[in-house]
Amino acid sequence: MNGTRNRPSIIAHRGASGYLPEHSLAAKALAFGQGADFLEQDIVASRDGELLVVHDTFLDYVTDVADRFPGRQRADGHFYCIDFDLAEIKTLLLRERVTPEGHQQYPERYPGGPTAFGVCTFEEELSFIAGLIRSAGRSVGIYPEIKSPAWQREQGIDVTPRVLATLEKFGYLAAGQPIFLQCYDRDELKRVRAECPDLPLVQLISSRSRVDAALLDDTATYANGIGPSMQLILTGRAPGGAFEISGLVTEAQARGLSVHPYTFRADDLPDACNSFDELLELFFGRLKVDGVFTDFPDRVRRWLNERGQ
Repeated sequence: MNGTRNRPSIIAHRGASGYLPEHSLAAKALAFGQGADFLEQDIVASRDGELLVVHDTFLDYVTDVADRFPGRQRADGHFYCIDFDLAEIKTLLLRERVTPEGHQQYPERYPGGPTAFGVCTFEEELSFIAGLIRSAGRSVGIYPEIKSPAWQREQGIDVTPRVLATLEKFGYLAAGQPIFLQCYDRDELKRVRAECPDLPLVQLISSRSRVDAALLDDTATYANGIGPSMQLILTGRAPGGAFEISGLVTEAQARGLSVHPYTFRADDLPDACNSFDELLELFFGRLKVDGVFTDFPDRVRRWLNERGQ
């Protein structure tokens, strides 16, 4: 395969993060068991250049770093991954994500406070996934994201060559592997395309972006797909009940781009939707997106299975 599927893809957003702390290996194992097609990895570097699977460039929202290393934060209050060696990061315990004020972001999810789970490296996760594939006898793809590459270079570490070297080590740069590599940084994806002409790439697009024909035309020259915020597609609901929908999905697919919107959460629905099933019906049934990022892979798998997808 070339990073695409005939049926819609379920991308486990940081694992089955609706049930277990994000980016824990337990969350990845659960997502695999729930039938996800791809497992996502966010990649940032430690001070000694090790690749970590952590969503933010800092550690304080998802670990107990403030308790273990008081005083190591920067002036903005954050404890940055790149200020810690791997050995120090390995002493940390993951927890459910908290807000800047310290409250659990999704109160009904896994109980707050430090857990038994730790931060893993990119290599550790890929080895873990290889083990799952072998023991279960079925494949699953990976969906790594290079986080803030320009900022990490400013801090002294060029993450992208390290990511590509790790992917090559595990065989993911060979043609036909189940992988998408994603990034918000357009220049970085163009850099990767020049080095890896066959690697499936996805251009992430935030809700704050202005998307027009020129941008999509440019994206189609180097990427295989887009990962837009769902807010760029579902823009509201009219008083009569009809969804207000942009033309982004149709326009992107007309240019040969797969569309993988984010993030589908059963406990954090957009204001325009009354239920998770209604949201899935809109995006899969009506808009025919190629896949979705979700915290609840089981809920999406069940919906698709019930409709023969």
